[in-house]
Amino acid sequence: MTNQVTIDDTFAEAFPMRGTRLIITAVDADLAEIAAGEFCGNASSVIGCDAEAGIEGSVASEHTVDGRPGVSVLAFAFDRESLEKAVTARVGQNVLTCPTTACYAGLQSELKKDRIKVGSQLRFFGDGFQFSKKIEDRRFWRVPVMDGEFLCEDVVGTVKGIGGGNLLICGRSQRETLDAARSAVTAIQALPDVIMPFPSGIVRSGSKVGSKYKPLRASTSEKWCPSLRGQTETALLEGEQAVYEIVIDGLSEQAVANAMAAGLGAAAQTTGVMRISAGNYGGKLGPHHFYLRQLETGASSVS
Repeated sequence: MTNQVTIDDTFAEAFPMRGTRLIITAVDADLAEIAAGEFCGNASSVIGCDAEAGIEGSVASEHTVDGRPGVSVLAFAFDRESLEKAVTARVGQNVLTCPTTACYAGLQSELKKDRIKVGSQLRFFGDGFQFSKKIEDRRFWRVPVMDGEFLCEDVVGTVKGIGGGNLLICGRSQRETLDAARSAVTAIQALPDVIMPFPSGIVRSGSKVGSKYKPLRASTSEKWCPSLRGQTETALLEGEQAVYEIVIDGLSEQAVANAMAAGLGAAAQTTGVMRISAGNYGGKLGPHHFYLRQLETGASSVS
């Protein structure tokens, strides 16, 4: 228990994904942020989206390839082929089209099997007028556009990532629980190698696998819905009137553990929070298990 907040003796169950990082730059930070935000649109959950994506943070001009303001985005999918398709489509639709932007690999991979093709596919938009430039072992494509050139890295590295780290924040009112969730999001946003792919980083519509309606892959998690008390088995305790979920994707197991610990600590210090729990399927969903009480104490939290 932290500040009278109960930490459930349970674990968050996460699953393997393939992840990558892109650095999007532009003539100013505003355009870089707009392009990055558009790239991450409709990318909350692979249940209904082609990828899960989010903004990792800003990148100062002294740390970008072209010396301009940048934004780092992370994207995740179940396999390399799916990730390549989603990333290429999103860069083509939302970065190539945005004024002054360029797109670079935020991860490098020595092995060909760990790379995805981005610029090498988008170059065809140049309709034969595109050309490449190689700097050391990195190849960049220069695609002519109406305000100059769109510069995009040929290939981008990928890593074995993790999706589905989560916290369930239970509070005595919607307002107080939302404040706690926002505190958790702020704490997690300060950390590298992780994103929270849902809008504002907060999920109101926690889901379970399957549905009574056959076409649906997932449906509302009725056990955590306050309005369904008395109609179904509930996971809520007396006094808990709202639940918000924080979902975390990361480039490593340790990154997800660090993010969950930071979010848990911040939420537990917020007035109105009664309990913090996590979502799992008894170990059947994924091999990565993050134990909340171990996260709380700083002990090793994964199995």
